[in-house]
Parts: sequence; C-alpha cells; structure tokens
Amino acid sequence: MSDVVTGEAVRLDLPAATFASRAVSGALDLLVTGVLLLVVLLAVTAAGAGLDEAGMSALVLLGVLAPTVGLPVLTETLTRGRTLGKTAMGLRTMRDDGGPIRFRHAVVRALVGFVEIYLLFGVPALLCSLASSRGKRLGDVAAGTYVVRERGAVRAAPMAQMPPQLAAWAAAADLGRLPDGLALAVRQFLGRAPTMHPAARHTMGVDLARALAPHVSPAPPLGTHPEAFLSGVLAERRRRDLSRLAREQQLRRRLADVDSIEHALRQAGPAT
Repeated sequence: MSDVVTGEAVRLDLPAATFASRAVSGALDLLVTGVLLLVVLLAVTAAGAGLDEAGMSALVLLGVLAPTVGLPVLTETLTRGRTLGKTAMGLRTMRDDGGPIRFRHAVVRALVGFVEIYLLFGVPALLCSLASSRGKRLGDVAAGTYVVRERGAVRAAPMAQMPPQLAAWAAAADLGRLPDGLALAVRQFLGRAPTMHPAARHTMGVDLARALAPHVSPAPPLGTHPEAFLSGVLAERRRRDLSRLAREQQLRRRLADVDSIEHALRQAGPAT
C-alpha cells in the first residue's frame, strides 16, 4: 500500500496498480488507439492524394502522432489521470506526491510512451515496470508519476487544518511549487506525528520546516511552531487547488453554455 495524497490534501491508502491491471489497461488503450490510427490514416491518405511527397509525409506523421500522442495527452489532462483503459480497470495516474497530474505530466508521459511503447515495441516499458516497486514505466519516471488503483475501499486521513493565527499570513504568502518528495514527506509527517516519539517528532518537524521555508515567502510570523507552519502551507495549498479547480469547472460550464447557444442559433437560422 502506498500513502497517497490527493490534490485536495486528503491522504488515502491507495495501492499502486498491479502489473496485470496495467497490462490490461494498456491493451485496451492500444486497441482504441489502433482503431483510431487506422481511421485517421485512411482519412489522411484520401485527403492527401494531391500532395507532393514532402506534404504527404508531414500529413502522415501528423496522422500518426494525433492518436498515439495527442489522444492520451487530451484524455489524461481532461480527466486528471484517466484513459479509457484505466477507467475500465479502475486506475488513475497520479503525481509522485499524490496530487492529480496536469498537462505537462501528460505530455511527458505520452512523448516518452511513443518511443518506449510504439517505436521500441514496449520492451523498455515492460522491463522498467517489472523493476519498479510502483510499476513505473519510463514515461512515469520522466514525468514523476505512477498509476494507482482507485477501485475498492480506501481510508481517508484528516486533512491538514489552517492554524487560525496563520490564516492571514497564508492567504497573502507566495507559495512556490513544492518538490514532489518534499510535499509527500510533509503530508505523511503530519498524518503520523501524533504517534511519533516526541524527540523524533520535534526533530523531523524542524527539518521539514527548514526544507519548506525556501519555497514560501514571506516567512511565517516569528515564533510559529514548525508543525503549525507545515500544516498552514498544506491547508493554503489545498484551498488554492480547490479554487483553481472550481474556476476551471466554471469555465468549462460557460464554454458548454456558449456552444449550446451557438448550436441553437445555427438550427434556428434557416427557419428565420
């Protein structure tokens, strides 16, 4: 079992996906990609009949990259880590720190995946997955991601809470992007701190606060307890993530409404 923290800073006991489940998921995605690739290449061949050799080569290359690279980037970005195969198997790609992947993670995974899966027939992906404790392929190593199994019971741990005395400071603070390993270490420490030996708890809290300090500006008020500082940063990060996700969802709804209105106007146009 791997301690995973979601983008909303909720720690979950989610197991890393097994090799078998990833293999089935990958096979489903390859099947969908193969069908789409065939359709695209047929369309490209028909559309490029009048082009010269260079133009036809460029068009074919675009037709190959669209389903093999563009499709996984699009689906994983929009669904925050799922593809058709992963959805069927109850899997999701997540960052090493447990947060949802973003566009850049999907791009890196897809580009490396094109080489290791399609150009090298999946051999590097197979060997890397077997050697990794989390079943990572080369694309996951490069992107800082891995695949977890969502389906099944999970146990959520309490979220980091904002210390009241730090609320105003945190809201105005500049929170830089935290390294994945550091973010995960802080979250796991806060979840396990109550069960730790007092001396070890104090030492680890101080060390993590020092490591976190360069990524936060300005520094917290003088005399702030290390654990309060750590908890405040995570709570503010969660609040900002939730606000960002809410804005993205609202924007998608507005775009959907605009599309609906335009579609209705187009339909009404000939009648008027």
